[in-house]
Amino acid sequence: QVQLEESGGGLVEPGGSLRLSCAASENTNPYVRGWFRQAPGKARDFVAIIRWSDGYTEYSESAKGRFSISRDIVENSVHLQMNSLKPEDSAVYYCVAGSRFSRMPDLYDYWGQGTQVTVSS
Repeated sequence: QVQLEESGGGLVEPGGSLRLSCAASENTNPYVRGWFRQAPGKARDFVAIIRWSDGYTEYSESAKGRFSISRDIVENSVHLQMNSLKPEDSAVYYCVAGSRFSRMPDLYDYWGQGTQVTVSS
């Protein structure tokens, strides 16, 4: 059973930055890992994904140019650097792992518990 644990969420002012991290259990060997987010009353939205084998990445339009996803193969972790944060980025951010490179949340087998990101002055 794959276990994912997020960290790094919190409260930040508009224009600020946060770095989210996702640690995985030792038996994780996914094809792809990434991040989704969910704001109150809304569906889970794709943010960014990274292909574990070669580091190929994809981003949502809202994340492109502001967010950066990366992987640490040695530590078996994934990071999401978020810059120029906006109030509309406020959501619970979930780390995911799966066997298909997709922007569809239903195709991901494993989810973390989520970490809250709040962007407010």
